[in-house]
Parts: sequence; C-alpha cells; structure tokens
Amino acid sequence: MIKPTPNPPETAPENLDSVNHPEDPDRIPSAADIRATPRKPCTMYIIDPQIDTQTLLDDACVSLASAHVMTMDLADRTYGTSVNALLGIAQVIMLAELSVNRALDQLDPVE
Repeated sequence: MIKPTPNPPETAPENLDSVNHPEDPDRIPSAADIRATPRKPCTMYIIDPQIDTQTLLDDACVSLASAHVMTMDLADRTYGTSVNALLGIAQVIMLAELSVNRALDQLDPVE
C-alpha cells in the first residue's frame, strides 16, 4: 500500500547537549536511565515471601490439575483441528503437573 505522504526528513537535534540532559521533557530515556529508576513492584499479585516451597508446589499442582480438566472439557466440545491443539496443551499441562508432583515427592517422600 502506498502512503499518501512521504516520510519527514530526518534531522539531527540542533543542540546535542539537550539529548544528554534528563531535564529535557522530549528526551527519550535510555536503557541505563530505565535500569537506574527505582522499581516498586505492584502488590496486586505478590505471593507472600514467607510461604514455604511445599505450599507453593501444592498450589501449583492443584492449578495445573484444574487447567488440565478445563482443557480436556473444552476439547470434548470442540471439533476439527482445534481438538488436536487443545489435546497438545493438555499434555503439556499434564507433564508440568507430573514435574511438580515429583518435586513434592522429593520434598516430602511418601513412606
């Protein structure tokens, strides 16, 4: 598709010093500026750092089992090639669930 107007000519900044000063409101921050900015994580989805590993793995296992059931249920009601994609997703979820279960077994061996 042809654009109705040509690209504007690229011009160098008239004052190169303005590019290096953070006071310039039109300046685009560099990667160094972004990394130097203090980051405050959003607390909406933070998991309590005091929760032990076994509890986290238990929750992951239950979540994966639920996702597996939902995916299989959706695959039962789907037709065509989408069924194969859903079954593939269900298999990946099941493998992740097996990995979490193995980790749980290593933390608390079954006697």
